[in-house]
Amino acid sequence: MTDDLSPTDDEGRPRPRGAYAKGIARRQEILDRAIEVFAERGADRTSLRSIASAVGVTHSALTHYFGSLEELLVAVYQESTVPERQRPDLLPPDATPVERMIESARTNREIPGLVQLYSTLVAAALEEGHPAAREFATTRFSRLRTDMATIVRDQQKSGRMREDVDADAVAALVVAASDGLQTQWLLDDSAPQHEALALLDRLLRP
Repeated sequence: MTDDLSPTDDEGRPRPRGAYAKGIARRQEILDRAIEVFAERGADRTSLRSIASAVGVTHSALTHYFGSLEELLVAVYQESTVPERQRPDLLPPDATPVERMIESARTNREIPGLVQLYSTLVAAALEEGHPAAREFATTRFSRLRTDMATIVRDQQKSGRMREDVDADAVAALVVAASDGLQTQWLLDDSAPQHEALALLDRLLRP
């Protein structure tokens, strides 16, 4: 019997091979196709069986790799937002948190299905019995607030942002404004999403 892992790679980490490597590749193939499916139609009226059919795999294959519909939705959204899948960052290094959210909103307008998927996960996180969605949402919000608060403090020191506002509160406000406006846009694409975020940006400047 052979091991599925070779000893190590150049950085001392196990290197997958054999059936294990094939399993990883197959899971990635399913994820890539699932991202395309959700980008086209969002998360409405979905089930593991309907997704399996759209992706072109069996229901058993989907449950083997993802276990449940909720775990699949989380994996699809997380994979769709990895840096390698994002278009080049055109923002300057000193862009404010709101400017970053404005650029994110522009990108999201091109993939409404995945935006809807994100909103579905956040809504599920508020209900009992959805541990994967809750873990996804709480971890994401915590990371966003921490990252943005750090940017706010740096920009307060450099004079690009008001010093009389609490950095943690600003971070939470920016996340709330971005998500709330995104929901409004999903329901009504005439909602002034960019204009409202630009107004918030001006209010936070010195």
